[in-house]
Amino acid sequence: MSRIAVHLAFLTALLVTLPASTAKADDPQLSRGKYLVTLGGCNDCHTPGYFLGKPDTSRFLGGSDVGFEIPGEGVFVGPNITPDKETGIGSWTREQIVTAMQTGERPDGRILAPVMPWHAFAQLTADDTMAIAAFLQSLGPVDNKVPGPFKPGEKVSTFMFRIVPPGEIAAGAVK
Repeated sequence: MSRIAVHLAFLTALLVTLPASTAKADDPQLSRGKYLVTLGGCNDCHTPGYFLGKPDTSRFLGGSDVGFEIPGEGVFVGPNITPDKETGIGSWTREQIVTAMQTGERPDGRILAPVMPWHAFAQLTADDTMAIAAFLQSLGPVDNKVPGPFKPGEKVSTFMFRIVPPGEIAAGAVK
């Protein structure tokens, strides 16, 4: 009997720590989208606290609190990709989400940050990208406006990592 109680306690703890989603568990498209978002590591760059070792699962995919500096490009913070209409992608259609994932272009015409692996996502099937878009739209909205993007030399208001070009490493120019 105690073995069953231990398993139930473990399952309960696991379910409590999983991000909330309004996705229906029996919807194969949403299940596929969740699988692909997990496999793609979207959580890494788009969830607060992830890079600091304490992901805030209550704000799953609600935008990072860490920026990436790319010399000559600026500093980019992983945006909120929940369906919040003010601070996320809630006003984007599924087709616009798919276009951003496959071409790197946002609905407003801006090109996604160079650290966004849209070139890799462009290799996904149409069904897979649509499943990701459907899953993102099924999440609960998170009200979290991330700072940036910041132009080169602009004052940055967030913790950041610097991406160093390989030439700088080889030349010993990294400080």
